[in-house]
Amino acid sequence: MTVTTGHGVSDADVIEQSRREPGAFAALYERHAPHISRYVARRLGDDFADDVTAETFYRAFEKRRLYDPGRPDARPWLYGIAANVMAQHHRRETRMLRAFARSGADPVAQTYGTQMDGADDRLTATGLHRPLAAALAGLSRAHREVLLLIAWADLSYEEAAEALGISVGTVRSRLHRARKKVRAALGDADPLFVADEG
Repeated sequence: MTVTTGHGVSDADVIEQSRREPGAFAALYERHAPHISRYVARRLGDDFADDVTAETFYRAFEKRRLYDPGRPDARPWLYGIAANVMAQHHRRETRMLRAFARSGADPVAQTYGTQMDGADDRLTATGLHRPLAAALAGLSRAHREVLLLIAWADLSYEEAAEALGISVGTVRSRLHRARKKVRAALGDADPLFVADEG
């Protein structure tokens, strides 16, 4: 079996090749599993990251024949699958956020230590971790999902819409409402720095 998964090969090409050669799908896992895992860990904690990531890629592998080859980047598709898997843990995520808001002990920041990205660094510098956790816990699952796909997974509005199977207008509406609630809870601060797309 010859798996051609170099840097110039799109995710769609890898998925297409995996239809003929299932082992080629491993390249998609290698490309995206670390990012999916970190996103899940930020949402649910380390205890669930490996299991949810594994389930995400298992489902993606099982559904690969349905993947639209006209979409070269599989990230939105994968994050959408991860969102569906994480939906089973919505209550756990809310409990974790509320516990963090009370205690101030961020298990994710402690886990990743020096791997924190710029947004996490800004949150630490402004001391908004606890109030942000409380604000996120107060959001509906739909609003939280849109906000975090854009702020933490770094998806565009269009990619978030694709991931969730909703329109871009719905993404904009949910994001606007989520940001408004978070800003109100934080005294008009916007710690997630989610830029509005024109």
